[in-house]
Parts: sequence; C-alpha cells; structure tokens
Amino acid sequence: MQISKDKIVSIEYRLTDDDSNVIDESQPEQPLAYLHGHGRIVPGLENALDGKQTGDEVSVKVPPEEGYGEHHAALKQEVPSSQFQGVDNLQVGMQFTAQTGQGPITVRITQIDGDKVTVDGNHPLAGQNLNFDVKIAEVREATEEELAQAAQPGQ
Repeated sequence: MQISKDKIVSIEYRLTDDDSNVIDESQPEQPLAYLHGHGRIVPGLENALDGKQTGDEVSVKVPPEEGYGEHHAALKQEVPSSQFQGVDNLQVGMQFTAQTGQGPITVRITQIDGDKVTVDGNHPLAGQNLNFDVKIAEVREATEEELAQAAQPGQ
C-alpha cells in the first residue's frame, strides 16, 4: 500500500542537523505513527514520503521553509523578569505562552542576565535544515475514528 492522504504511516527515523548531530530519533521497535496528509509532520518530510510504501527507505534534506520556518529576529526579545509573575525560579529552557497582537505564541527563555530575560518565539529548529533518514515500517488505512479525530479543531 502506498502512502497517500488519510493513511496511517509508521516510520522509524533519525533527524540530524547539517553537522550530523542527532537531534531526534525514534526508539527501536517504537516507530512514529501519524495520519498522512493532515500536517502532522513537517511539510518537507510529508511530501517526500508521499507515494512510498512499507519497507522503503528515504533520506531527505528539508530546508527551513518546508520545516519549522526561517528564524525571525523579531520573535526574540528581552523582557524584565517581573513579566513572569508567580514564577519563582526562572530557568533557561522554560516555555511560556505569551499574548501578542496576533494571538498567543509559545516562547522559551534563552538567556537570563540579572532581571533581564531573553525570550524567543521561534521554534528551536527554525532556520535549520532538517536531515531525515526514514524507514517506512507500516502503511495502513485510517479508521473512521482516526479520521474523525483528525477533523476536530486543534488535533
């Protein structure tokens, strides 16, 4: 069975950066399963898997515009620590939801210097090529329940 929209696809994968550092990978015997054609994985990888089938192996370099987007300097800013009311121990790596004029955005703390906190609304992999090595473990029809769940907002 070929990968196409509304198929459940299980993949074993390794994601590396351009220096061959492993960023993420599936665990042995625990492939990642997703509903194809519904934006559940980055577009560049989803497009590369279209038409493949169980057993196929694919290596693909996904550029930022087909991955987590370009890095936008405007999404990085310094704010006073007083903006984090109710949080006693701020640490680099913490994530928060900030309200902006364009709606809520997830930001993470990237630096703390005294009472100045640098937050970044970019995805940690924004601006980077994503190098995937993938083996397709299984392709199957999605159940009615899986399709119905995908149609729900926020899923």
